[in-house]
Amino acid sequence: MAKILVVDDEEDLEMLFRQKYRQKIRAGEYEMLFALNGQLAMDTLRDHPDVDMILSDINMPVMDGLTLLANTKDKNPLVKTIIISAYGDMENIRKAMNLGAFDFVTKPVDFQDLEITIEKTLTYINQIKGTLHALRENNILKMYVDETVLNFMGGKEIEVALMENVTIEASVAFIDLVGFTKISENEDPNTVVGLLNEYFDLMVREIIEQKGSVDKFIGDAVMAVFQGPNHLSRAIKACLAIREKMGAIPEYSAKTLFKPQVSIGINSGEMVSGNIGSKSLKRLDYTVIGDAVNVASRLQSAASPDQILILNRCAELIQGQFNVQAIGEMSLKNKAKAVTVFEVLDGSMEGSQ
Repeated sequence: MAKILVVDDEEDLEMLFRQKYRQKIRAGEYEMLFALNGQLAMDTLRDHPDVDMILSDINMPVMDGLTLLANTKDKNPLVKTIIISAYGDMENIRKAMNLGAFDFVTKPVDFQDLEITIEKTLTYINQIKGTLHALRENNILKMYVDETVLNFMGGKEIEVALMENVTIEASVAFIDLVGFTKISENEDPNTVVGLLNEYFDLMVREIIEQKGSVDKFIGDAVMAVFQGPNHLSRAIKACLAIREKMGAIPEYSAKTLFKPQVSIGINSGEMVSGNIGSKSLKRLDYTVIGDAVNVASRLQSAASPDQILILNRCAELIQGQFNVQAIGEMSLKNKAKAVTVFEVLDGSMEGSQ
């Protein structure tokens, strides 16, 4: 339903408008409001902020139509105004247009022509609303979907995108908040979620700083993917920064005695990037999968608080950049052979082993 405000000091105009547009009013296409001058129109707009369109005369007491137009332009920029006036000279038309009028109709009113003008204006208003709605949806979508996913999916049909994948060289980091679930025993759910979001926000800032992307949040853990030049080094730098920032946070409360710590597993290698999900349900998860990803997850599970674990192969790739320490052989879940694991200590080579 379009909400239209008619502003004119001729009191019998309300009856005339209701008669001329009675079919659209009855059909629920139009809702019409009426005001006898610009000031009363401003009061009506305050009570009805969802007015779509104003049909206004120029010459009125208290506040004229051009002053009303100037006020609504600033306070209600989405409301479109059609000036209806007997003063149809070029000077008034130009004044109205310069103040933001959408159109100008002269009196006596040709109601058939006015209806065409109203419909044209409503079409424009609906286009603007549609664009704003799409922008809002896009901004909401960005809160749930990483920009990498949006760029990949842009302009693609979901059925086509579902079948697409690509093999990439990348690094994956799993970062888990150690013991965070214990907080829920002593804190209300809203407090727990709020605190978790604060910790996640800290992690994400460091991931983005190193040009990584958040693949997903898994309970109280984050899965991050790093692609492009020096992806392994950037992944480690992000995780070192996260560990440092977490270490600087004091205990949450005397009641929970929770000191935020992270256990981290990082691995690098070939993996498949694409969409996993149901074609029938049209529900997808854009992610990376492969043995390299599984190993990173297993390393995180094996890591102690404040530990960053990598494989010996990764340790060789970052030789000279980070201080690492050999942990030894370790058996990982669902891996037939034991793997040699290193711990990343810091970004300095002093005392490296």
